[in-house]
Amino acid sequence: MKKISVFIVVILMACSSILNAQTPATRLAITFEIKNLGISTGGSISGLLTKVHIAPENLNSSSLEASVDVNTINTDNASRDEHLRSEDFFDAAHYPKISLKSVAFKHKNGNNYTGTFTLTIKDKSKQIEMPFTFLDKDNTVKFKGTFKINRLDFGVGSKSMILSDEVIINIDCEEKKQESAQI
Repeated sequence: MKKISVFIVVILMACSSILNAQTPATRLAITFEIKNLGISTGGSISGLLTKVHIAPENLNSSSLEASVDVNTINTDNASRDEHLRSEDFFDAAHYPKISLKSVAFKHKNGNNYTGTFTLTIKDKSKQIEMPFTFLDKDNTVKFKGTFKINRLDFGVGSKSMILSDEVIINIDCEEKKQESAQI
């Protein structure tokens, strides 16, 4: 259960990559999966703030910065959520935000890309790669991506024979562009 919270945080970070700065998404789903006793379990996280400039025609000038509030972790179990916010896992009192910042983008084909990002959880930073689809059409931006992390790399929870170290984070976001937004 504790490792589930790490997954949620990573998911929130990933979602932040597709939204415009402080603009609410019209559709946002940041979910995570982790195995507990060999059974997949998960949750979600919300509260995303972003600054995004993705220019498919010039990926070298593109950038993405995002953060999520650790206190928004939701596993449909209030007791587990509080435990995930505790010092044992995310230590929300000292590290209330999880952040994601782009390093580089690569175009694969069509609307398919790969991004290299620096993910920071509990003041521990690690580069991750995330394949994603990006579509900018009819004044709407859509982003969908999935990546994996090892929760122990970020000091979330401790080694466990019951809970997996690997967390899968899924991001599915859609947002209407603002007139001043640069996406």
